[in-house]
Amino acid sequence: MAGQVRLALLGPVARVTLSHPGKLDAMSRAMWRELREAFLSIQGQRELRCVVVGGSNGGFCAGGDIAEYPQFRFHPESLRRFHEEDVWGGLSAMLACEVPVVAQIEGACMGAGLEIACCCDIRIANTGARFGAPIARLGFPMAPREAQLVAAVAGEATLREMLLEAVQLDAREMKARGFLQRVVPPENLELEVQATAERIAQLAPQAARMNKRTLRRVAGRAADAPPPVDLLERAYDYATSAEHREGISAFLEKRTPRF
Repeated sequence: MAGQVRLALLGPVARVTLSHPGKLDAMSRAMWRELREAFLSIQGQRELRCVVVGGSNGGFCAGGDIAEYPQFRFHPESLRRFHEEDVWGGLSAMLACEVPVVAQIEGACMGAGLEIACCCDIRIANTGARFGAPIARLGFPMAPREAQLVAAVAGEATLREMLLEAVQLDAREMKARGFLQRVVPPENLELEVQATAERIAQLAPQAARMNKRTLRRVAGRAADAPPPVDLLERAYDYATSAEHREGISAFLEKRTPRF
């Protein structure tokens, strides 16, 4: 079985599940394409307010499906298509998602799984999760776009350890390094992720989308660097929006806002 990426729409929250039974939810080529299609579909769902990404059967994603690799890894052009079209197609669709994305991480979060987690806004793991990119053991490097992504999110020093030493790190260490927002006991992970998604879903959806657009453009810039000009030009167009008025009115009237 090649595995699959399942998309379920549960009211204002969507759940994307990476499922590859018997392979720790490793990503096949077909799954990368399905990941892209899932997030393209999410972009068209205006009522959605949060997306949860997780694995199945007690895991997250152990990397790529190595059994497929002889089919395409030994020729430069087919290898280029795999990374630039299949893998980056899925990752870039995640990065372009305008609603908050929460990662529910347990078990192995390796290689491809680490890259997918880097595309999420909030990363919550249980204490048994472990992280790495030990692909040097397989004789190949991380593709340039993917390395840039992981270095930006997980940190260059962490990525150097993972790539050059094949180091694997536990959840507590990854939280200490700023990669994870929260680490909880295994029995609490589902409830913590659900509570997080519900909190996000209750907040102003337009503000969330605008914040994600802004963060996408300014992340990594120096604190005193001016924001992109085109971002500033439309930064305050929301002033007359119903959502803006509702938020301020609800506060002044001491009631819960209805977004």
